[in-house]
Amino acid sequence: MENLLSLSFDYLSSFDGVKIRKGLRQLEGLLAQICLSRTTTAAERRTSMATNGAAKSGPKDLASLSEDPAFREFFKLQEGFEWNVAIRLISCLERLLGKGSNGQNDLLLVSTLDLLRGVLLIHPPSRSLFAREIYMNLLLDLLDPSSCPAVQSSAVLTLVTALLEQPSITRCFENLDGLLTVTSLFKNRGTSREVKLKLVEFLYFYLMPETPYAGRNAANLEGGLQRSPSKASRLGSGGRERHEGEEGTRTTNEKQSLLGRYLNNVEDLVEDLKETAPFGTSFG
Repeated sequence: MENLLSLSFDYLSSFDGVKIRKGLRQLEGLLAQICLSRTTTAAERRTSMATNGAAKSGPKDLASLSEDPAFREFFKLQEGFEWNVAIRLISCLERLLGKGSNGQNDLLLVSTLDLLRGVLLIHPPSRSLFAREIYMNLLLDLLDPSSCPAVQSSAVLTLVTALLEQPSITRCFENLDGLLTVTSLFKNRGTSREVKLKLVEFLYFYLMPETPYAGRNAANLEGGLQRSPSKASRLGSGGRERHEGEEGTRTTNEKQSLLGRYLNNVEDLVEDLKETAPFGTSFG
């Protein structure tokens, strides 16, 4: 597995779009093999042969995934800096963002974001990388009005995944004026309808009660990787304001007050969230 990861990382570090695409496909194939393949028992094979004439394999459920040797090996490798996939994908995003917006580059950005979301779901401790301002700023830069709608939509979904069960990262998002970035894009007349729907879904998610992730953080992943400041952080006094992140959780009412600074009728969103419980969360 280390050899495959090493080869993929070499491709991702390239400035050649063809090589980057190849690296992304190799990583995608590895994750698919870990998450979708399923080793059947002898009894299951006999039953399948009797009913359908051939043994079939299907996706693993979440409970069995953690017991799979390949998944356990991959998860263990993600605990260190050298083999962490999320860090490499973030670095790839930075290089792609620096190349500007064009059709092929936008496709690579979307593919990289899609793969990053999968990695953050498979290895939740990697989400804590986005507690660092340089990485959170990178996601917020992708929500620039000049980005293509497909990149904006994918960036919103990736932001949700990064914030999932991570109150400290949500505080970093707030302190870097993430709410201003999201609401400005939502109110921009040039923003597509599809992106606005994604942004509304994000706001529903943001207003939910916070539940910290119970697993280990990824503090050991945060050292050793440096990147140049994002384009927003280079704006000087006009850029996003830097603060120390708060570690505690915030209630829905507290977040409603924060969001209300940038958006009207936030109380309607909260009432709708309480009535419909779109994410299956009870407000009591």
